[in-house]
Parts: sequence; structure tokens; C-alpha cells
Amino acid sequence: MRAKKSLGQNFLVDENVVARIVRALAPRADETVVEIGAGRGALTARLVREVGRLVAVEFDRDLAPILQERFGLHENFALVQADALEVDFRDAISPAKTARVVANLPYNVSTAILQRLLAQRTCISELVLMLQREVVERITAPPGSTERGYLSVFVEAYCEAEKLFDVAPAAFRPVPKVWSAVIRLRVRERAEVESTDQDLLWRLVGAGFAQRRKTILNNLRSAPETLRVLFESRGGAGAALEAADIEARRRAETLTLAEWSRLARVLEGGA
Repeated sequence: MRAKKSLGQNFLVDENVVARIVRALAPRADETVVEIGAGRGALTARLVREVGRLVAVEFDRDLAPILQERFGLHENFALVQADALEVDFRDAISPAKTARVVANLPYNVSTAILQRLLAQRTCISELVLMLQREVVERITAPPGSTERGYLSVFVEAYCEAEKLFDVAPAAFRPVPKVWSAVIRLRVRERAEVESTDQDLLWRLVGAGFAQRRKTILNNLRSAPETLRVLFESRGGAGAALEAADIEARRRAETLTLAEWSRLARVLEGGA
């Protein structure tokens, strides 16, 4: 099967990289693993021999029957032909209550799939993902880094992140123009922002990073109307930042997760 540019497909062909990913996952015979984007089955062939149950999610309607023909005789293999952005993972892994996820995600939808997975994090304990290296650098960027953005804060709230290794373009067919990297995300038992209105928090973080060169104060003054109304109820964006003990001239990338949560609680009236 030739890769489809419309689906952002770059098939992993380097067996050494496959082996490193499987070692990083360290699959067990008593667990359920979800593989997103099974593709031509490079990872699938290794995983199906080592896990208790493998649920492979593949969007490509041409690849799905090939995967079913190749691996369907394994009693522990289940194929879900669907868009990962629409899959109910709790239902897909049933009767298991939790699963781990491994994936080589298409660059063009990797962030959206990651957010979808974390939205269903109650049934996911760990993720080992291959992403564009630039995305991994953003995820792991600490406060103060120029790479830090919305995704950094979002993932930090729900996961412990660890970059594992880089993957050269030559490991794929077709060969992409960028490097990839493998990252491990361990889902926290308790979110770092559990006491906060999380919908409000993420709207707030999104507004704070709207224009990276602006100060946090200027970005929040230009926030969507629903947020501006909340700020006005607290005396304005400047007053809310002061109440949260955040210097108004700072930029969004310097704020810690705790500071974002504190600012959200100010808007809720809880601080």
C-alpha cells in the first residue's frame, strides 16, 4: 500500500526503531494495549505476540482489511476501523477498564488526537507516542522556555512527560522532511488542576497564548467576550492578575501550571 498524502501517512519501516518503541512500552501478557494508526503493521506484528489483547485503530479503509487478514487469526487481536478522533476508547477496550496506548501519529492530526486521548484519560494509564520532534519539544517545554505553549500546559496538567529518543526521517517511507521523537506520557492519578473549572482554565490558557509576543495582560484584555465579562466582574484583567499574584508584564510562556490554576480560581471567585 502506498502512503496517502491526504491522511498524512509516513509508514515506519526501520525495525530498530520498532524494537526501541516496543522496549519502551514493555508490553505485558496480562494487559490491553491500543495501537492508533496501525498502518502496515510494523508495530502490530511485534505487539500482537506480546500483549494480552491488542486493539488496533486504523482510519484508512484500504489498510484495515489488510490488517484484519494479516492479524485476524490471533485471538487477542481486535481491529477498529475508525477515525481516532471519534473513537470511544472506553468502549473499544471493554471489558478491560484501562489500557495503555502506543502510536505513530500522523503529523497533521497528532495534537488533536492527543487531546482526544487525554479527554478520555480515565481509561488510559500511559501513552508511548511518536510525534513530530517539534511537538515533543513543545510538550516538554518548562515555564520560561520559548517553546512553551498551550499544549505544554495542557499535557502537564494530566501527565508526567518524558522524551525518550529522536527518530530520523530515514526511518519512514515516504521520508518526511522533519525529525520525529518518541515520548512517554504517564497519566496522573489526580489532575494537577482538579479543583478548578477545567473548561474555564483551558479557555483562559488559550487566550493567554493568543499572541505570544504580547504580555499576559494585553492578551487577556483581548480575550473572547465570555472571558472579558468574567474579568470585568473581578475589576478587569489587571486586577485579576494582581489577585492571583501574577505580574501583568510577564508573557504567557513564563507562567507555571499552578499560576494558571490560581488565575482561573480568581475568575471563579474562589481566590
